[in-house]
Amino acid sequence: MSVGVSTSAPLSPTSGTSVGMSTFSIMDYVVFVLLLVLSLAIGLYHACRGWGRHTVGELLMADRKMGCLPVALSLLATFQSAVAILGVPSEIYRFGTQYWFLGCCYFLGLLIPAH
Repeated sequence: MSVGVSTSAPLSPTSGTSVGMSTFSIMDYVVFVLLLVLSLAIGLYHACRGWGRHTVGELLMADRKMGCLPVALSLLATFQSAVAILGVPSEIYRFGTQYWFLGCCYFLGLLIPAH
């Protein structure tokens, strides 16, 4: 039994196809800035509205009145690293939505050990 060995150089991923670098358009910048402004406004609103009226136990433990779903989503979010939070949107923007399959598998993969 013989195995054929090729001595030619491997093909580069861009050979035969042209992959162009995507750049932000004006509309992308507008949406990005609106997202940042909205996030800032929500944070400032809640900081000014409830400043000084809550105890540490209410802030950190939600006064032990939080339901199962918010706690589960909070735990799921804490497993995500800062690299994933910053990197996943850029991966989807650059390469498309097939990255969502990894996210779905990740979510299902967390349910099995949690059970």
